[in-house]
Amino acid sequence: MNIVITDADTVTGGDLSFDIFDRFGSVTVYGLTAPDEVAERIKSADIVLCNKTPMTAENLKDAKNLKFIGLFATGFNNIDLRFTDSHGITVCNVPGYSTEAVAQQTFALILELVNRTHDYNNLVAKGDWIKSRTFSFFPLPMLELSGKTIGIVGYGSIGRRVADIAKTFGMKVLVYKRHSVDDTSVTQVTLDELLRKSDIVSLHCPLNADSADMMTKENFAKMKKGAIFINTARGGLVDEHALKEALTTGHLLGAGLDVLRQEPMAADCPLLGVDNCIITPHVAWAGLETRKRLMGIVEGNIEAFLKGSPVNTVRG
Repeated sequence: MNIVITDADTVTGGDLSFDIFDRFGSVTVYGLTAPDEVAERIKSADIVLCNKTPMTAENLKDAKNLKFIGLFATGFNNIDLRFTDSHGITVCNVPGYSTEAVAQQTFALILELVNRTHDYNNLVAKGDWIKSRTFSFFPLPMLELSGKTIGIVGYGSIGRRVADIAKTFGMKVLVYKRHSVDDTSVTQVTLDELLRKSDIVSLHCPLNADSADMMTKENFAKMKKGAIFINTARGGLVDEHALKEALTTGHLLGAGLDVLRQEPMAADCPLLGVDNCIITPHVAWAGLETRKRLMGIVEGNIEAFLKGSPVNTVRG
């Protein structure tokens, strides 16, 4: 098999090896592939492995030998599934590999916003505690999670794990999902009710035609005054100008984001420099253990496909 990896640098900074794929054939590894380089680089491939490389019909049309696209990701919105379906190309993603990591990042953002750990550390580093008249120096407000309500939008494996963690903090859990949720420990509600009643709203749904731009100015206005907004899902779910307005006017207490509409971040991103908005650079999934798990599942996806029993397939 002729195997082409198009964007290796999105998976490893040198701490993981792609040698595990050598047993399947000849492997060509590209650190990154620009959109106008994709077609040429994959045209002789039997197998393509990628993360976010655009696999459009135009890029795929000359890859006459292509049989399999393996994603280093759960999301597959970079693949033209209509084309792959019609040309008999199997596409496999990696569901569930980052559940623990993304749930952990979700609460890292929440806890930073309610406990102000970094802000307090900065005050200490500046010498403000040295100048304090009292032993306990607490000029910045903090909140307890116990008794608060978290609204989880989307209830797949990550949403469920976030709910589990929230319950250990003594939080009430509301869930919005288009289909019925089989979990009596949470309360399923409409999106409007979730936005109105939640102290924290956290997105854990895929980006698709139904969910794109879900968080509009109108929906941010429906949220409680002083609520917190978290997005570790996809940047395209959110109107960033509307979020900035909700933050800077004080309607929302704060936001914690691991994803943006444009990645890497655009120099003119409206959320850049907003004081009560914490942004991490799409790293929730990037822990070493998580990426090792990812690589192992991709290896298993290839093996299953070559044995004639593909797993983790996605279709249009």
